[in-house]
Amino acid sequence: MDNKKSNIYLLYAIALLQGLVFYGPIATLYRQVQGLSVFDITLIESISLIIMILLELPWGYVSDKIGYKKTIIICNILYFISKIVFWKADSFSLFLAERLVLSVVISGLSGCDSAYLYLCTDKGDSQRIFGTYESMTTAGLICASIVFSVIIRDNYSLAAFLTIISYGTAMMLSLFLSEVKQNTTHIRFNEQIKMIYSAITGNKSFFMFLFAAALLAESNQTITVFLNQLQYLRSGIEPRYMGYIYILVTISGLLAAYSYKISERLGEAAAIRLLFSVACIACTVLTLSSHPVISVLGILILRISASLFVPMRMDIENRQIRLSCRATILSVYSSVRNVMAVGTNLIFGKMADINIRYAMISGAAFCLTGLIAYTVWNSKPGTKK
Repeated sequence: MDNKKSNIYLLYAIALLQGLVFYGPIATLYRQVQGLSVFDITLIESISLIIMILLELPWGYVSDKIGYKKTIIICNILYFISKIVFWKADSFSLFLAERLVLSVVISGLSGCDSAYLYLCTDKGDSQRIFGTYESMTTAGLICASIVFSVIIRDNYSLAAFLTIISYGTAMMLSLFLSEVKQNTTHIRFNEQIKMIYSAITGNKSFFMFLFAAALLAESNQTITVFLNQLQYLRSGIEPRYMGYIYILVTISGLLAAYSYKISERLGEAAAIRLLFSVACIACTVLTLSSHPVISVLGILILRISASLFVPMRMDIENRQIRLSCRATILSVYSSVRNVMAVGTNLIFGKMADINIRYAMISGAAFCLTGLIAYTVWNSKPGTKK
């Protein structure tokens, strides 16, 4: 097996292990037990996103400079530390500290893992590889959910501790990655910034795509990870059943591996418009209904739509890049998306504290806006598809 294939399989294994978040089915309830409100949770998320935005560009530059392998190793060490902090967290300040460490990690991995995979992939095969990579994280979540439902149940502390074990193992595996050639020339930071600025300003319309992608991603993240549990309670579903529902919803994320087939069958543009439309409908249904089956289906459909879109987004972003500093530019793209997420998180949190229905209709509005933004971007002449 050559180094590139070995690297891909190692990243798959790391993604699987980092998907083993055993407290996932009760992530919001876990924090509420420790005294946080929904707004506290989303406020921490927004602060975390601001830090991520500030670190994205420096991390991208460092990744291109020191190599993607070293960046991944450093970030996975910090990832492991963040889970230890989460396990011990029992106050707003400690949960904030955990998210701040996580901000450093995510801003470091953002663009870096995508660029690393892209350089390990044969031409024309990137969307399939990205889809499988996303699915491995989902597979980990499924395994963790089964363990939670069958073994852990009400032992929240054990769920957090087992997550530490899985992230420690992922950290160890990252040490076996080999570096990939980036074909970069060593240029000064200020010169690289000028090149990146020129490349990005020369493709200003792409910000509309990033805006659309952020709205769908954050609607999915906030609703299917944090607000889903409140929707289930509204529907009369008891917490002991949420682990099983989480398994079902998480399994749906495995469909990301088939994203490329939908693009091939419908065409990329039509497929993306369909996914945004379906996500909007799902959020609308969640607003109008409190029936348990419909609530679960709404969350399920939203997750599927967002999961199928991720490999398409990753492929489109990578196709826009013509410079060698790939991770840096991908970090800029991520920063733009995160700027949007700061606002959506606060809106979701405030709306949920008033009434969960208001949060769900906000999700529908965001997905509809994303659909419009994507359609406008895609229709512009000369757009780099």
